Amino acid sequence: MSVKSCCIYSTGVISILTLIAGIVLVLSQVFQNILNAKIKKEIVLRNGTHAFDVWENPPPPVYMQFYFFNVTNPAEVLKGERPAVLEVGPYTYREFRPMERVNFLENGTKVSAVNTKTYVFQSDMSKGPESDLIRTVNIPAMTVMEKFKDTSVIANLISSYMKSVNEGLFTTHTVGELLWGYEDGLLKAMKVVDPTLDDVFGLFYKQNATDDGEYVFLTGQQSYKDFAVIDQWKGQSSLKWWTTDECNMINGTNGASFHPIITKNETLYMFSSDLCRSIYAIYEEESSVMGVPGYRFSPPSKVFANTTENAGFCTPPGNCLGSGVLQVSACKQDAPIVMSSPHFYQADEKFVKDIFGMKPNKEQHETIIDINPLTGIVLQAAKRLQVNVFVEKIPVFSQTGDIRTLVFPVLYLNESVVIDEVSAKQLQVIVAEGNIVVNIPFMLIGLGILLGVIFMVAQCRQRIPEVRGHRNSGLTGLGTVG
Repeated sequence: MSVKSCCIYSTGVISILTLIAGIVLVLSQVFQNILNAKIKKEIVLRNGTHAFDVWENPPPPVYMQFYFFNVTNPAEVLKGERPAVLEVGPYTYREFRPMERVNFLENGTKVSAVNTKTYVFQSDMSKGPESDLIRTVNIPAMTVMEKFKDTSVIANLISSYMKSVNEGLFTTHTVGELLWGYEDGLLKAMKVVDPTLDDVFGLFYKQNATDDGEYVFLTGQQSYKDFAVIDQWKGQSSLKWWTTDECNMINGTNGASFHPIITKNETLYMFSSDLCRSIYAIYEEESSVMGVPGYRFSPPSKVFANTTENAGFCTPPGNCLGSGVLQVSACKQDAPIVMSSPHFYQADEKFVKDIFGMKPNKEQHETIIDINPLTGIVLQAAKRLQVNVFVEKIPVFSQTGDIRTLVFPVLYLNESVVIDEVSAKQLQVIVAEGNIVVNIPFMLIGLGILLGVIFMVAQCRQRIPEVRGHRNSGLTGLGTVG
């Protein structure tokens, strides 16, 4: 056999071996597993890791936008007519949320911290100043009336006092007062009955430059799926407000961090102290933020559906308002607060029809999280919640007039974040390197196919001269015979 033939057949053998090796590597996912192992090792809450730095002090700017519902027909509402509201906003705040008082526990498998949040008003991103006036439901008054409606003597005294100071079901305050607090005359007067009562009210009173309690997180050292998962909150591993053990569970992360290697069929759990409960999100679609691929997750409608599995969130037991709303009085000092998605998105149609001005829209009102599936890093997120008040006619309080029984919207918030440019570029490099590693087996398959093509072409070219040689020999023979 000539050297040329030997080279050709060697190419064919190498082609077959390369193809087999590539196919075996694809089926066994060797390189995918090597990449995953490396990512799992690096995504741990431990001093010195990039994951810890991002968790402790997130670099992307977080913004909190508030949209208020200004009541335009209060007199008619008290006569039993349908309320009409006008959305006013946004009033935007830059949110700073570093992890503080960080302390590693149990050989680095857990870490405790408080998540201090500070809000700074951004006038250039807001519709108006914090001094803008908003007319809305008088939440302190509604809370007091609901609390004492079954105690006629005290109720009559409260009603008389409210008449004397012209306190009604609706009130007007500035944006700043409604958010961060103002001294309420009725609450101040009620301190005679209950000296421990705080006479300052605000929807986010004591939530600026403060934290919502100490958390204990799992670091992910023992299992990558434990990364940033909440183990305890305020010293407890479960809640106490709801009526079933399942509903009182603290599940998942705080929504700012997730474990790496996320798949489309996963369910992501999160605990929200705003909602006083855990929720979950499921895969919706693929996304891309600043050139970085992501998976979009969002809470499905059944998270707040009026179903058997959510019966434990109805307090007292059996008192369910309907799908799409969550009564959180138990964890809001008995205030008749009801949470929902903005404009009652995904809620029962009756809540939308009860209030003129509700226009639910998926793009504007859905809570979404875009996550890079390889690293678990949040690329973009928008937490959208609406604060409502349960109102009803209470005969002993003339201040309620003939108002309908309603879940009355007060405001909704949009807490959003988009990955910063520097972090996005770093992530692009990680994703690109990961793609190269994962595609090595396919490169081998491609190389094997290329070598196979070269082998076949070489074989054909080698045989053509042989065929021509035979033909020429045949023609010479014929000439001789002649």
